[in-house]
Amino acid sequence: MNMRAVTTSIARVGAFAIVLALAACGGGGSGGSSPNGSSASSAPAGPAVSLPASPPARNAVALVADQGIDGTAVNTPFVDVVVCMPGSSTCRTIDHVMVDTGSYGLRLAASALDAQMTLPTVTAPNGAPLAECAGFVSGFAWGSVRKADVQIGGESAVGVAVQVVDDRNPEFSTIPSPCTATGPNMSVGNGAKGILGVGFQRQDCGAACTNSTAPNVYYACSGNGSCASSLAPLSSQVTNPVALFATDNNGVAISMPQVPPGGASKATGLLVFGIGTAANNQLGSAQQYTPNAKGNLSIAYKGSTVDGFIDSGSNGIFVHDASIPSCAGGGFYCPPTPLALSATVTGANGATKEIPFQVENVAMLPRSTAAAHLAGDLGLSSSFDWGLPFFFGRTVFVAIQGASTPWGVGPYWAF
Repeated sequence: MNMRAVTTSIARVGAFAIVLALAACGGGGSGGSSPNGSSASSAPAGPAVSLPASPPARNAVALVADQGIDGTAVNTPFVDVVVCMPGSSTCRTIDHVMVDTGSYGLRLAASALDAQMTLPTVTAPNGAPLAECAGFVSGFAWGSVRKADVQIGGESAVGVAVQVVDDRNPEFSTIPSPCTATGPNMSVGNGAKGILGVGFQRQDCGAACTNSTAPNVYYACSGNGSCASSLAPLSSQVTNPVALFATDNNGVAISMPQVPPGGASKATGLLVFGIGTAANNQLGSAQQYTPNAKGNLSIAYKGSTVDGFIDSGSNGIFVHDASIPSCAGGGFYCPPTPLALSATVTGANGATKEIPFQVENVAMLPRSTAAAHLAGDLGLSSSFDWGLPFFFGRTVFVAIQGASTPWGVGPYWAF
């Protein structure tokens, strides 16, 4: 799930954010039919797959792609996040928080927090409660900005600015028109209770929102629900919690098992914090790929070269290809037989590699499928989105901008 760029240092364009259920194309979920009108397969999904067992580590947590809290998710990686009232032992474990390398910061659905977990609000420079319109290319997430202590596995960060999405408190009840004009309200996505953005950046807006209200990202809200665009100091902006860990704070590594043709009912991998800080997060043979000025890689596919990125929050590989039939209703592709394709990735540092990928027909998959080799077209011909299927069978590192690692300073991807 990729955020629209508002910073000048790492600015991405043409990013995709898509959270589609298999039901949308006749596969998973309840009901639905395939594009040719026949019922979606009721056969059981393929077996669950997982990485080989590894020794327990304080900087690693299980990363599980299942069908989410409502049975609609596909190719969506989740972790558990512990959220606490600042400086207290009043905590809640929030399950099914989506891990997203294409955004920055922790966003929690208001419905995931009970009445005893009323996190303190962050205030705008004028003293009013601060809210955010978090922009993704497919829509926006609106809600208050609050402070929390955050624990993930054995790592913790205190006083983290987080977004509470769909906050029902009166001061946040009216979404400003500059926010609604950016697209549909996507909340935190199907099957999820939150989004953990672990991408390149420390904050989700950066200097652009400390210097000007023009990005229309942060808002100062009055008690009657009237909100006006506001500046937001870095300390008030929704922040990538990894950057605030005491150790293992220079990036993340995501490892996922290989998913067989026909998909799997569940796929269990690892989210590891830090790069080069422990035995379990060394680059090894992984090659580094640095982003260009727009925060992207160069992707060559079928004779065309476009900007691209690696985004665990996208549930397919999204590329414009008119030669592949789309499913009824669009979104995913539905080729009559599985396709074996490839694209070549090149970083700004000159590192290059050909990446093979598969495209299966989503309408032919069982409804209980949680992970599969899916691809689709969102109608943008100038971008290539390596979504979660890119992670199958490999480890992908994301180094935070300005953070030192044994292999240089971020930002970079490595795989």
